Amino acid sequence: MHNEREFKMAYGIIHFYPNGTKSQYDAEIAVVHPHGGAGLPVGQLYHAAGPSPGGWSVVAIHDSKETWQKFLDGVLLPTIQSQIKDGFKSEPQATYFEVDHLQESQ
Repeated sequence: MHNEREFKMAYGIIHFYPNGTKSQYDAEIAVVHPHGGAGLPVGQLYHAAGPSPGGWSVVAIHDSKETWQKFLDGVLLPTIQSQIKDGFKSEPQATYFEVDHLQESQ
């Protein structure tokens, strides 16, 4: 059985880091996510990451575009620019979208 939810304001983020690695991801997530990477930022509903052809992909769903922008401007950008020595070496290729439908397993 699946649980279906519709989000009128949820916002999706897909970041692809060409030539990115798990160790680079681990270095970044440990700093930018709460509890050393074990928690989700305020407003983030979903986070997944893994290797993909040619690099590393990260997918996140926020409850709104506003919470994503707040995390991006207030935490992610300032932190990765100043505090992460062994993180990703380039900006990600980014795709953003309004979430129309999210289906979850129960």
